[in-house]
Amino acid sequence: MRFAEWLISKQPSEFKDPDTVRLKVPKRTLPQDAPMPDKFNARFDVERWSAANQDVITLHPKSGKGEWHIIYFHGGGFFMPMFKEHWPLVAAMVDATGASISVPLYNVIPEHSYHDANAQADAVYEKVAAEWGDERMALCGDSAGGNLTLSLALQRRDAGKSLPARLIPFAPWLDMGLKDEAVTAVEPKDIMLGVDSIRLMGEIWAGDRGIDHPHASPLYADLTGLPPIAIFQGRHDIFVVDSRSFAQKARAAGVPTKLYEYEGGPHVYMILTFTPESKDTLALVKDFLENG
Repeated sequence: MRFAEWLISKQPSEFKDPDTVRLKVPKRTLPQDAPMPDKFNARFDVERWSAANQDVITLHPKSGKGEWHIIYFHGGGFFMPMFKEHWPLVAAMVDATGASISVPLYNVIPEHSYHDANAQADAVYEKVAAEWGDERMALCGDSAGGNLTLSLALQRRDAGKSLPARLIPFAPWLDMGLKDEAVTAVEPKDIMLGVDSIRLMGEIWAGDRGIDHPHASPLYADLTGLPPIAIFQGRHDIFVVDSRSFAQKARAAGVPTKLYEYEGGPHVYMILTFTPESKDTLALVKDFLENG
């Protein structure tokens, strides 16, 4: 995946240098979600709606509503809104799986707290479940969105609510504090993420819960009772360390769990939808939906 790494390295990263984060946070103008490409209106049936006073966009295949419905939470360290690069990934997922996909455009830190994103995530779930049923729903997301994927399931389980049939985290952020020192061995290979900057954003996101709360850091949760999980992870990503630990812990709790690792894969490698690795990932997602 050398070309993929090179291509990603040409894009400025907000998440490599903690000093950049500290300087930007107090002074920035709140960034806006990247707009959905206009051509999607012809390519998909598009619904625009709101949940917990935050926008949601749903893409349905032109052939009709999908048999499955995926709620997709975008990444960005909870600090950045929807990237323009996320839209092609969502579109490719609709094409590969035939599913309808809803994208919550959640409020980000530090202008907002985790309460907003969590409230929206649960409201989106309830609306989608009312039409599709839990048995045809999956939660998916990349990086911080992978965290939301697992956190929402944990919060719903702890509240005695229904759960989706599948969880599909892409390169999930599982420990706000990145405590496992093994991440430092991977960090030189990671072209996007820096350990210290991620820890800084983790403290802000965790807020009054603290970084070890299981709803902030799913790595520390009791995972009993969760639905089947498929994790997709690049090996040149500091999050791969915690993904391995999480997968082992989930299996020990009796949760059917698959962990797919891609050699040389950068953080959220699947966003480069033209690569064989991304295409392979989306084919595996389709198989996981259908066969578990």
